[in-house]
Amino acid sequence: MVSEGVWVGLRGRRYLRSSAPWRGVAYLLGGVVLGVFVLVGGLVAAVLGAALAVVLVGLPLLALLGLAGIPVAALERRRLRLVDPATPAPTPHRTPEAPGIPAWFKLRVKEQATWRELAYTALLALVLWPMDLLVLACTVGAPAVLMATPVQLALDGGEIRAAKLWLVGDYPHAFAAALLGLALLAPLLYPLGAYATARAALARLLLAPREAELTTQLAEVTRSRARLVDAFEAERRRIERDLHDGAQQRLVALTMTLGLARLDAAPGSDLAAQLAKAHDEAGNVLNELRELIRGIHPQVLVDYGLAAAVEDAADRSPIPVDTDLDGLPRLPESVEAAGYFTTREALTNIARHSGAPRAHISARHHHDTLRIDVRDEGKGGADPARGTGLTGLADRLAVLDGTLTVTSPPGGPTVLSVEIPCRAQHQQSPED
Repeated sequence: MVSEGVWVGLRGRRYLRSSAPWRGVAYLLGGVVLGVFVLVGGLVAAVLGAALAVVLVGLPLLALLGLAGIPVAALERRRLRLVDPATPAPTPHRTPEAPGIPAWFKLRVKEQATWRELAYTALLALVLWPMDLLVLACTVGAPAVLMATPVQLALDGGEIRAAKLWLVGDYPHAFAAALLGLALLAPLLYPLGAYATARAALARLLLAPREAELTTQLAEVTRSRARLVDAFEAERRRIERDLHDGAQQRLVALTMTLGLARLDAAPGSDLAAQLAKAHDEAGNVLNELRELIRGIHPQVLVDYGLAAAVEDAADRSPIPVDTDLDGLPRLPESVEAAGYFTTREALTNIARHSGAPRAHISARHHHDTLRIDVRDEGKGGADPARGTGLTGLADRLAVLDGTLTVTSPPGGPTVLSVEIPCRAQHQQSPED
């Protein structure tokens, strides 16, 4: 269960009974520890860099100091979960296009986020941790000292000055001071929570990615997915080519050899029967291999485009399929592949699950958008979430900024619609 944020807890009645105030205390205490460490480390690094700069060795060190904010910011983004567990702060940095430290260093130096993180690190070392310490001392430290008055009196044995404010010489007054400290702690936890929330908001403002950086990251993810799809398509074509030019040709030669041997065998002999059986099995394997090759990446899709490939899939469908594909131009290879495999998956689902007597496929390219509709008059009630294979196709279409819509009320009809934005490459000629 995710804990609620400190600010949300402040507005509720159960704030003091929840973990929110103590997570605020832990956040500020961690800021003090980290701030002191950064201040001391920065002073040591600055002195060392200034000393080495005399012999021109400190220049690379000073350059590295400019990136010192990156690990500090990474830790601060993780610490934000103490104040607001439900809203994580992702990194604003991009992934280098090339491996290695030089590419990483060059990218980080150019990013605005790097310098925002350095500014936050300097602010933490010089301003924020002293403020955190002051708030902790006033809201938690002073009540804690008052509550510890009886212990101090027992250890000292004489008069003590409670919280450096007044003299306490007996246990009744010591316990009264302790009760005062306990009474002050509860209301003081509210301003502490408010400060922790404001402090975390400042850190999020400087360390979380800006809208432009999120847009850039999203574009990089989209391009990465597109590259994966292209690599997958290239591998499919390689497998199809190897099977077509290698295994299929050998099976054809084997089938012909068995056929010739079958003709030479004496009719009615056991050898003739065995050769006939082997010849038939080789033919069945050859047919299955051809179907497999066609399923991996049909050659008709490469040679003649989406319209011819869909017509071929419709001809091989176990149920009659009407097609309306006139005027469909050649489209980018990735678009044609996505449209073809989506259509083929739809025909497979219709044949297996719909009970429809016929299906209809129409495709148009209009206003730089390919639209494919596959319709059947079956029983309806199709649900892509039940593992029909369309979920993976929808993810594949999303890489191309495409959409997949399934409308299937009980009783039918079922309509699968695909829309992919794309530009036509060239119009099909009548000779194609």
